[in-house]
Amino acid sequence: MARRLTAAALSLLSLLTFTACTGGDVREQPQGAPDSSPRIVVASGQDVTGKNGIRQQLIDAWNAEEGEHGYQARLVELPGSADQQRSQLLGALQSGSAQYDVVNLDVTWIPEFADAGLIRPLDDSAVEDPGDLIPSVDRTSYWDGKRYAVPFNSDASLLYYRRDHLVKASASRTDLGGDDVTWDRLRELLGPLDRAGIKDHEAIWTTQLAAYEGRTVNAIEAFASAVPGFRLTDDDGDYVATEEQLTEGVTELRERTASPYILDGAAESREAESLSAFAEGRTTFLRHWPYAYPTLHETFGENLGVARLPGKAVLGGQNLAVTASTSEQRAAKAAELIAFLTDPDSERCLLRAGFAATRTSAYEQAGTAPDCRHAPAYAEGPSASPTGESTGRIPPDRMADGTSYFRDILRPALRAAVNRPRTPLYGAVTHTLTTELGALYGPPRGPGGSRPGDAEIAKSLDEALREVLPG
Repeated sequence: MARRLTAAALSLLSLLTFTACTGGDVREQPQGAPDSSPRIVVASGQDVTGKNGIRQQLIDAWNAEEGEHGYQARLVELPGSADQQRSQLLGALQSGSAQYDVVNLDVTWIPEFADAGLIRPLDDSAVEDPGDLIPSVDRTSYWDGKRYAVPFNSDASLLYYRRDHLVKASASRTDLGGDDVTWDRLRELLGPLDRAGIKDHEAIWTTQLAAYEGRTVNAIEAFASAVPGFRLTDDDGDYVATEEQLTEGVTELRERTASPYILDGAAESREAESLSAFAEGRTTFLRHWPYAYPTLHETFGENLGVARLPGKAVLGGQNLAVTASTSEQRAAKAAELIAFLTDPDSERCLLRAGFAATRTSAYEQAGTAPDCRHAPAYAEGPSASPTGESTGRIPPDRMADGTSYFRDILRPALRAAVNRPRTPLYGAVTHTLTTELGALYGPPRGPGGSRPGDAEIAKSLDEALREVLPG
């Protein structure tokens, strides 16, 4: 069992290392190769479904229909972290150093790129059946009252857990779900799990608290859980939070990430480290994204549980936009490509590949939703292998307790998820949050080696946010 867990951890870590590595498999046209047709160039971060993953396969399907639209498409995968990709795209579009027609943007980047005039407003030709889009997801496509993008794949944080751990701890429930699961109830498991004698077990849960976007996401989830209707910014990007609200949010964040409940080292963890710790059995619970589900299920089978995150979860994902620098003719074709990549069939394929689909129809019962015709390799639904190649497998939708993962867990999570701050200054906001909240996790810096209190951290955070945001 120990060997299997170690192998599982290494496999999961390999997968995450592949998807987060800085080398990047940039797809370039071979030097001297004939260019038989005009090309639409799509710039995107790396595909978490691996080499020749679902995004490339959808583009291949578009290229197979070249006779209908007269254009080929080419995917360029940008190396580096999300922050590095954002910087690359901003620099390329502002300088004109790269000829990108379509850009795949994190949902938090839409206001920034739209406000800077780097992407253009879209009309209805870029969206097939807009009423089918999940409303909370579609709202991320707008800025200043205009549509600038179309949702490609979405994201909402989930709570993964080990049923076998709960059995050993004689927990009253081994299948968790609904709104009755709270952080307080999870913390009550500390004693039973400690007494269960689970090999390698160290803490109840782990998450991503390193000084990057993961810390921001965890903070917004805590703030929104502590303060009903909490928002850092309004629809115009103006700062609207109060010091009192921030104090409540900091208290919630500190309580849910305090020792001994959270794994030691979580303050330095990103996606790969937290996933590896969970796979090794060092924690019973893990906060992570939907793309981890296929591989985790393949590793643990019915011993894996997944539920909506207690309290509020943050909405993530990527949206497709047309660059302002492309010509009008190419922009029209780029909009057609976006409509193809986000149509109901493509979204069904994305869901089967492990992404969170953006359309309600993708989650319907088999036989009533579109088949995955654009990417035949995903017709039965693959997951990614540790080497990054598509394996052609997807875990069953029905979990051990009969719950539908797609319809009962993932889709409700997307509908109820909250947005991160909507502002063209998001980069400055997330930097401020990760820096100021470092007081919770860095070395003590107060008098006598003490840590600042929640109110003191909130006051400093409030002052810092007022310096970077209008309002």
